[in-house]
Amino acid sequence: MNMYDELLAKIKELESELRAEIEKKNKQFFYEIRKRKVVFDENILKRHKEMAISVWKHLREVRLRHIIGTPIIYAMLIPIILLDIMVTFYQFTFFPLFQIKRVKRRDYIIVDRKFLGYLNPLEKMNCSYCGYFNGVISYVREVAGRTEYRFCPIKHATTAPSFHQHYTKFVDYGDAESCIERIDELDRLFREKILLDPYDLDQIKSTPKKPPAKKKRKPTGNTGKKVKKHED
Repeated sequence: MNMYDELLAKIKELESELRAEIEKKNKQFFYEIRKRKVVFDENILKRHKEMAISVWKHLREVRLRHIIGTPIIYAMLIPIILLDIMVTFYQFTFFPLFQIKRVKRRDYIIVDRKFLGYLNPLEKMNCSYCGYFNGVISYVREVAGRTEYRFCPIKHATTAPSFHQHYTKFVDYGDAESCIERIDELDRLFREKILLDPYDLDQIKSTPKKPPAKKKRKPTGNTGKKVKKHED
């Protein structure tokens, strides 16, 4: 196991701990998730609604900069919807051609703040917009990351502030031998019609190679046909 694998193992362990902590919070704040819907305890939900600020009071306290900024931020709704549609079309048409596992859109676009009773309808709308926008960006990044993993799994010479989660599995910049080997293995998976799942770190190494097909030898000498003998 190399350094990258060890770091990824630690990241997975931390993610498991984070999920465990989130489950504790579920119990602490008395809610549970049922079919992607957040359900609060009735008494807690009642208390939340009592804490909510009315839309009218909210609007009266809005500052001028918020009024100016609202049409600017919501102007981004059209391009983000178009991006969502185009990337979804892209992965549903392009990914099957190269045996790349499709991204589950619903795992990235999460709009669940609308279930919070202490937010008024206007606040719920704003929070839903933020959730959708950031969810689409995460979804697009994952689609782009799987594309890069399939066709150009090479790290950059310089490190960006952040990168998608498949980047750590890329070969090092300047490592020509590993690069050629990785691309050859990806091409092999494609030829053998094996679905490429970037989350399976050992898939490339563990997938057995098919033995090369035996070439049929061309018959030599007498093929069974009668040969006429020439008379002297």
